[in-house]
Amino acid sequence: MNILIIEDEAPAAKHIKRLIGKIKPEAMVLGPIESIGKAVEWFQSNSKPDLVLCDIQLADGLSFKIFDQVSVEAPLIFITAYDQFAIRAFKLNSIDYLLKPVDPEELKHAMQQVEKRQASSISAETIQALLQSTQKKYKSRFMVKLGEVIKSIKTEEVLYIYSQDKATYLHTVAKKNYIVDYALSDLEEVLNPRKFFRLNRQYIASIEAIQDVLIYSNSRLKITLAQCDDDSILVSRNRVDDFKRWMDDNIPES
Repeated sequence: MNILIIEDEAPAAKHIKRLIGKIKPEAMVLGPIESIGKAVEWFQSNSKPDLVLCDIQLADGLSFKIFDQVSVEAPLIFITAYDQFAIRAFKLNSIDYLLKPVDPEELKHAMQQVEKRQASSISAETIQALLQSTQKKYKSRFMVKLGEVIKSIKTEEVLYIYSQDKATYLHTVAKKNYIVDYALSDLEEVLNPRKFFRLNRQYIASIEAIQDVLIYSNSRLKITLAQCDDDSILVSRNRVDDFKRWMDDNIPES
């Protein structure tokens, strides 16, 4: 079985390759191909693979443009970081998909389903229309009040967010703390889940803030955050597996 990966993020591609090796060790993994242009060239000069795992958002645009230029007869499984509304639309229209970070059991199930039947007959135009109608916009900045001044803080500047004494604070790379009028539960819904993770009831951390991860008692993990004096931050037990997948998907390529 030849499986082609179209994915522009090296850590994500490595993660998928590793999972395929465990699920179907006899499979030949092709790629990854990082762009629309390279994918078009590949399909024009190679025999069709048995399966294509294709990220929706590539560095040079949406991967649907590939299928506007070449005919791809192989079964497709799309990989997406879109929100649950888009996922619901995928399900209702019988479109094969995987949600980032890719879960081993979900990948195994998707591959088994593809082997049992033909690829979805849904057109690329239909999929793109579904996504555009449901795409979620994540928060890009916070407006914080400093006396009589309103200051704009980009989300890229935020290392972590924490609650203390019934208030919520942003801690930035500039070592500043700002109070914001949000509960952590609200922020969890509006921050990009690929960049931020809810560790527990008190902390949301950016991937850049994670310094050390230690195995702790009762299957929990202890976290050290950059610029944080709290040495008792634990990942909630029910979030440990999700946290590991989130970290794995963000590990830079060596």
